[in-house]
Amino acid sequence: MPEKILIVDDDLDTLKLVGLILQRHGFQIAAANGGLQALTKVATERPDIILLDLMMPDLDGYEVTRRIRADTTIAHIPIIMFTAKTMLDDKVAGFEAGADDYLTKPTHPSELVAHVKALLSRAGAARAAATSPIATARVVSFIAAKGGVGTSTVALNFAAAAAQTGQDVVLADLHSGSGSLGLMLGLAPKQTLSALITRPVGELDQRAITDQISAHASGVRVLASAPEPNETTLANNASQIEAIVKIAGRMCKLLALDLGSGLSEAARRVVPLSDLVIIVSEPTRLSITQSKALVASLTHLGVPNTRIELVIVNRTPSTLQMSWQQAEQMLGTKVAAIVTPAPELAYQAVEAGTPIVLLRADSLTADQLRKMTNQLIEKLNK
Repeated sequence: MPEKILIVDDDLDTLKLVGLILQRHGFQIAAANGGLQALTKVATERPDIILLDLMMPDLDGYEVTRRIRADTTIAHIPIIMFTAKTMLDDKVAGFEAGADDYLTKPTHPSELVAHVKALLSRAGAARAAATSPIATARVVSFIAAKGGVGTSTVALNFAAAAAQTGQDVVLADLHSGSGSLGLMLGLAPKQTLSALITRPVGELDQRAITDQISAHASGVRVLASAPEPNETTLANNASQIEAIVKIAGRMCKLLALDLGSGLSEAARRVVPLSDLVIIVSEPTRLSITQSKALVASLTHLGVPNTRIELVIVNRTPSTLQMSWQQAEQMLGTKVAAIVTPAPELAYQAVEAGTPIVLLRADSLTADQLRKMTNQLIEKLNK
């Protein structure tokens, strides 16, 4: 089936001429003579590429591009801005709005066709990479039914302990807007997940992800999220997050994912890709009850119980907390590890930017986290 190109221009002569040129090269053509009509056509016709004029009476090309990039269902569609505006500032503004390419009018038909074919080729290759199964890494996702139970701490120490055994590990913090792993490790905030999930899926590849990964002294490569509340909505870009996970899975042998709390749309896309899903919970009736509901949701998404493990974190000593046997019985899932209270050690680790398993390798908590890691890796290798 021929690839479909949506041409957007308020000049009817341009629509006809450009449409004829591209039709002669075997492309299917759709047309819109304004920004609002273009948005409607993009949503209904799902073109393979958009050729977009800048100067239009209702919505200009910048605004059309921004709205397309803000909609996760169509954000991946490549856009070429095709305009008479030739100033450098106009071109920069086009790329900042989210355009993939920029052509100025008039242009030779062969140049136009070459740009269209090149962008379609790049987008097709990126989509193929993003939608194919994870080829290399074993994927371990860490998630909780509610926040504040130590999910990031467990994920971080798992990754660090695994790296100490020679594992090639990438740790990704996937809850944009409330990321803590970068802060816990003292990483510079310039490299973050948001730089990736604001891009079209077609632009995501190993190089783009590598540019945002930070190397830590623990031996773990980290894709951090910025702790910026105004970036929380970026977590809705589920298609980009799913693509990032699939591509990152070809860049390492062990991929650890910090999914935070709750089942966001991104988490729903990612957990079925996971070899193990680790639920982090406190040993309280409230937390275990919420975790039980999370297990049911994971099962509904197709994650079998054999791929779900429970880690209990005792954040404070209390005689009111239930035993691990009670938690296991109530949840119907085996407890993979119990982490005893160590608030002072956890504080010291964050202040030093060093995981507990490295900061105090001889501590009881570090020993528990290492045993958890070894047990999970052993299960992965079965």
